[in-house]
Amino acid sequence: MIEISSLETLKNKKNLLAFSGGADSTALFFLLLKQNIKFDIAIVNYNERAQSIEEVEYAKELASTYDLKCHLLVAPKINKNFESIARDIRYDFFEKLISLHGYDNLLTAHHLGDRFEWMLMQFCKGAGCVEIAGMLKIQHRDFYTLVRPLLHLDKQELYIYLSNEYIKYFVDETNKNEEIKRNSFRHNYSTPLLDKYLSGIKKSFDYIDADRQTLIPEVEIKHINELTYFKSTKKPRADIFIIDKILKSKLYMLSASERELLKEEKALVVGRKFIVSNNEGFVFITPYSKDDSYVNMPHEFKEECRILKIEPKLRPFLYHNEEVFLKVKELLS
Repeated sequence: MIEISSLETLKNKKNLLAFSGGADSTALFFLLLKQNIKFDIAIVNYNERAQSIEEVEYAKELASTYDLKCHLLVAPKINKNFESIARDIRYDFFEKLISLHGYDNLLTAHHLGDRFEWMLMQFCKGAGCVEIAGMLKIQHRDFYTLVRPLLHLDKQELYIYLSNEYIKYFVDETNKNEEIKRNSFRHNYSTPLLDKYLSGIKKSFDYIDADRQTLIPEVEIKHINELTYFKSTKKPRADIFIIDKILKSKLYMLSASERELLKEEKALVVGRKFIVSNNEGFVFITPYSKDDSYVNMPHEFKEECRILKIEPKLRPFLYHNEEVFLKVKELLS
């Protein structure tokens, strides 16, 4: 059930599975075992449901049975914007584990229904082809690869597998709450359409994946200290997609208004966290500090930046980071 391309990415690598005890991640857990893929698991307890204690115990039990490491995070109380904050907590935990233990890949159990649900939500709020294309099966991030081995499978296929193999899993009752937008889309739109048109939807995503490769050229994303940069594709939409991918790897998601501003502005502060600057064919992304706005830079430095056409918003960061400034000078000279 796991595609060969995903298996090749996972073999002989150090893998971390994002586990919850639900149907999706439990199915992936046992499918990986079946393919002799080595991995450890990580689970987050948000303390929102009494059942979460049982899910954590199940994760520990599986890890013990199959001789895997089980990493656990008990999350702090979330009082608002639960979905967004929970995601940030989750990925921050995973990325710290990846950095600390040297994992090559992070595996998530997103499936076809998740992808189709996302596509419909993006389409209804206004999006282009690339945004609608949504999740990738294999996505290279700063220091690891995100792999979604189940993205070609419908949830019903996972349920059938679990049932046939008599595998225990948990059902999260909050998934029935249609006050949550994604649940509403799932129950009212994506699931009924998948039930009726599954083979056609699978084919459509195959075509979309092939088309995306022509819309978004591959670029080499490079890093030096806290600077991330790439050579512009000369296509604003393609550049914004790459910028968005980079920022997601840094746990920040561009808003719709920021996407629009990036089409017009040469340099932009996003989320009060990052500066995105387009300079002479290169796109630079750096951290942003409000204090940098008040730095008194020497005239000689500012003149050098002016000659190189470095955007003013970017200059304070470069002033404090000589090694990065030298690299930027090399690129722009």
